[in-house]
Amino acid sequence: MTTAVERQGAFQFKGPVTLVGPEIKVGDTAPDFTVVANDLSAVSLADSKGTVRIISVVPSLDTGVCDAQTRRFNEEAAKLDGVTILTVSVDLPFGQKRWCGAAGIEKVQTVSDYKDLSFGTAYGVLIKEFRLLSRAVFVVDANDKVVYAEYVPAAGEHPNYEAAIAAAQAAK
Repeated sequence: MTTAVERQGAFQFKGPVTLVGPEIKVGDTAPDFTVVANDLSAVSLADSKGTVRIISVVPSLDTGVCDAQTRRFNEEAAKLDGVTILTVSVDLPFGQKRWCGAAGIEKVQTVSDYKDLSFGTAYGVLIKEFRLLSRAVFVVDANDKVVYAEYVPAAGEHPNYEAAIAAAQAAK
């Protein structure tokens, strides 16, 4: 068994924390993953192959910045035909479904990495100390190439929405 890469101090969450997994860079082939949809079905990167994907990663939908980030990408989705938007967290699928209903989120698909941490370890966003995901945004083109990668340095900061959206539009 191989040991996962650990990046100490790579994210600020109540102080510096360790992210587990590699740092994904523009030009990399996007790693596949298996997460859980709100109906408990499995979702993988391959399920949306052939479309541009924005993958928005948040620690928990029940926090202010994560809530705002998911709402912002939901609003942008109306202007981004042919783009699949996923929000990944380790919130349980039941909680994600409840949150989406209360927030009126219909264009972003929320998926949970609670089961295997498959996404978190593949994309280098798993916070070792808390078993949560750090804040990040990835844009993957229709051929599974990463065209945008942003690891937000601290939990309380927002990602660069405009840059992620521009990357998704350019990849179409």
